[in-house]
Amino acid sequence: MAEHRPELRDLHDPVVVMAFSGWNDAASAASSCLEHLRDTLGAEQAFAIDGEDFYDFQVNRPTVRRDSPTEAIHSWPETTVSVARVAGGSGETRDLVLVTGPEPNLRWRGFTRLVMSALRSAQPSVVVMLGALLSDCPHTRPVPVSGSTVHPDLLERHGLDLPDYEGPTGIVGLLSEACSEAGWPTVNLWAAVPHYVAHPPCPKATLALLSRLEDVIDLPLEVGELPEMARAWQRGVDELAAEDGEIAEYVTQLEESQDADGLPEASGDAIAAEFQRYLRRRDA
Repeated sequence: MAEHRPELRDLHDPVVVMAFSGWNDAASAASSCLEHLRDTLGAEQAFAIDGEDFYDFQVNRPTVRRDSPTEAIHSWPETTVSVARVAGGSGETRDLVLVTGPEPNLRWRGFTRLVMSALRSAQPSVVVMLGALLSDCPHTRPVPVSGSTVHPDLLERHGLDLPDYEGPTGIVGLLSEACSEAGWPTVNLWAAVPHYVAHPPCPKATLALLSRLEDVIDLPLEVGELPEMARAWQRGVDELAAEDGEIAEYVTQLEESQDADGLPEASGDAIAAEFQRYLRRRDA
């Protein structure tokens, strides 16, 4: 069912980052962050979990690609586990284990056991779960990213909150709980995506998740073209809003509400975090 390779053993101080497309992933912001990391870091796939037992193929359909009219290549839904090495500012290196795929439709307990079995081979020093949700936030302001953990040291060091959500959950929530129960420090990061522009992609939210992830793992991460893509996305939404008076008025109301509550992104801590990110990327 899962073809294991030796890449997950003997890793150096590994960090696991997970994101799944679907219910946990408004505008594909979280899964796009994993795709960005795989591409920019040149991550190599360690193995894949076959989707035959975990996906309803009428919901998560296979895709077909044709390199020629007579040649069809089918891609089936699966969860991949990839490994990349990241160099820190002082020359040290650290391994990132990237876990991503569509949220499974079936047999979540069995799926969770398989993922946890793989992660026990890696023995992560920290696990970061990425997600995105729809929210009443304006597209013109910095994307809020909420973070939570039950680990006391991470709570204080990164200004995170204790989890307080109650209600329906997804595979991200189940895996987060399993990782915590396994004794691995686990952080949950969720980006808030404006609900009126929920269609993917949302590079502004992806960039916000990437920046917050960089803070938590204290390693420089290449942003690539995400800042330019985020600016282009915002310009496009600005133009759409300008064409519809009701939407423009609604965005103004959201801006006034958020400004009245105060922007955490304008705080001294946020400015200091941005400066630290700059130093990490400069020294990497």
